Amino acid sequence: MADQIRTAPDWEDVRVFIALARHGSLSAAARALSVNHATVARRVAALEQALGERLVERRPDGYALSQAGQRALIAATDMETAAATLGRGDAEAGPRGLVRINTTPGLAQGFLVDRLASLPARYTSLDVEVAANIRAVSLERRETDIALRLARPQDGDVIARPMVAVAFGFYATEDWCRRLAEGAPPTFVGFDETNRHLPEALWLARHFPRARVAVRVGNQFAQAAAARAGAGIALLPHVNGRMAPGLVLCPLGPPPPARTLWLVTRRQDDREPAIRTVTDFLINLFKEEQALFED
Repeated sequence: MADQIRTAPDWEDVRVFIALARHGSLSAAARALSVNHATVARRVAALEQALGERLVERRPDGYALSQAGQRALIAATDMETAAATLGRGDAEAGPRGLVRINTTPGLAQGFLVDRLASLPARYTSLDVEVAANIRAVSLERRETDIALRLARPQDGDVIARPMVAVAFGFYATEDWCRRLAEGAPPTFVGFDETNRHLPEALWLARHFPRARVAVRVGNQFAQAAAARAGAGIALLPHVNGRMAPGLVLCPLGPPPPARTLWLVTRRQDDREPAIRTVTDFLINLFKEEQALFED
C-alpha cells in the first residue's frame, strides 16, 4: 500500500476513521455516525489509499489500529478538535459523540450511574455508556474510552490519574451487629467462585478461614443487597456500605488496606472534547464525593 499514489485526505474519511478507532467495529461506528457499515469500510479504505498506509487491522474481536493508524489518529483527533472549535459559533455547541466508561459493577451501580445522568442532560450531543465489568478491558484495543480501575496500569500509552483512596469496612444490619457484639460467630456475604481471586475475596478467606459464607454473588453492589436482607456481613468499600439503606458499620477488627482508584485514558485522547468533558466531570465528582470513599 505504501507504493500507491497519495492524495489529500477527505475530511469525511478522517471522521469515519476516528469513529472506527473509537468504537472498534464497523457496526458500532456505523451506528454512531448514522450510516451503514459498508460506508464505514469504504471511507476507511479511501483514507488508507490517500495516506498510502494500512491504518486498521481486523481481529476476531473487532478492529485494532496499526502503528500507522495510531499515528494517524493523533493527527485526526487534532483535526477533529480544530473542526469542533470552528463550529462553536452558537450557544448550543458542545462536546459530541459517545464516550464509554468501564468500571467495576459495585462502583457503577452503587455510585456512578445516577450521578453521570446529569452529564448528557447538560450536553445534548454527548452520550455516555457505562459498562460494568470486573475484568479489566483494554484501552489500547479501544474497548473503552475511560477506565476506572483499582490498580494502576503498568504499560500502554495512557494517562493514569489517582482519584480517591477506596477504603473498606464490615457492613451489616443493626441486628447482625448486635449479634456480633453478643459473641455470635460472623457469617459473611462474599464473592462467587468466578471472582474468588479478587483481593477482597482472598483477604476475607485468609483472615476468616473457617467462617461461613452464606451468600456468594459476583459484585459488591449485590453483596450490599444481600447484607441488607440479613444474609450476613459484607466486606464492602465504604461507598457501597454508606449508600445502602439499612446497613451500618460493624466493629469486626481491622479491614484490608485501602486501594487507590485510578482514572485511565489514552494519552492521544486527552484533548478530544467529548472524552475531556467526561474526564473533567469525573475528576470533579470524585473530589466532591471523597468523604464517601475514605475512612
